[in-house]
Amino acid sequence: MNKRTTEQGSLYNDLEKMDTLQLLTNINNEDKKVAEAIEKILPNIEKLVDVIASKISSSQGRLFYIGAGTSGRLGVLDASECPPTFGVSDNVIIGLIAGGDVALRKAVENAEDNKNQAWEDLKEYNITENDVVIGIAASGTTPYVIGGVKRARENGLITGCITNNADSPLSEAVEFPIEIVVGPEFVTGSTRMKSGTAQKLVLNMISTAVMIKLGRVKGNKMVDMQLSNNKLVDRGIKMIMEELNIEEDEASKLLEKYKNVRLAIQNHKK
Repeated sequence: MNKRTTEQGSLYNDLEKMDTLQLLTNINNEDKKVAEAIEKILPNIEKLVDVIASKISSSQGRLFYIGAGTSGRLGVLDASECPPTFGVSDNVIIGLIAGGDVALRKAVENAEDNKNQAWEDLKEYNITENDVVIGIAASGTTPYVIGGVKRARENGLITGCITNNADSPLSEAVEFPIEIVVGPEFVTGSTRMKSGTAQKLVLNMISTAVMIKLGRVKGNKMVDMQLSNNKLVDRGIKMIMEELNIEEDEASKLLEKYKNVRLAIQNHKK
């Protein structure tokens, strides 16, 4: 069997002999390849974004990310950032990681090797055919992820994946595969590097594009963001000032009254 790209040897050797600037320069040179790899597969990402937006808007569906290790953490991160950024319920985009929440901080032994557990985790959310499941795995071979998307697809759900190897078992198991082939890692096999960066960028694209298509952004502003700290309150006031062409004091009073940038703007215009 051919060695997968994520396991191929680094293009660099004797890393321990490099000085700090050499290390940083070479890592940066490798990172530059990530955006180029994503550019080649934008049409594949487009298809998945459109089907997710359609499911959420037409049938109140949800988006689930499932992954293990770094991939699982990135999925949970993206899901957790959507409620404060876009004001959606934390039940719209949900990230699940092999081994449960404890695995966000510490590796859970053998968690990723259980091919049945992801479906059990998904069932706890009363998952239905209105939902979409995206499996995330750099290798494309993680049993937890493959087992989860297979069972989801068998039960009529739309499935996609984000992987960093071409023609992997994970890609074969889903309808909408996204394969970001970024080449060998700077440290051989360390997929927390380029592969993880690539996954993070694509997750950003998916969730942001979906939220925009669902009307959660106005112009280029996060008008539904949660006002959870002073920085965000100040940002909200500036949005209202700019949109309504009013002074800071009036904008502040509107935001205090309606607790939401969108509502403040809408009610003032009425």
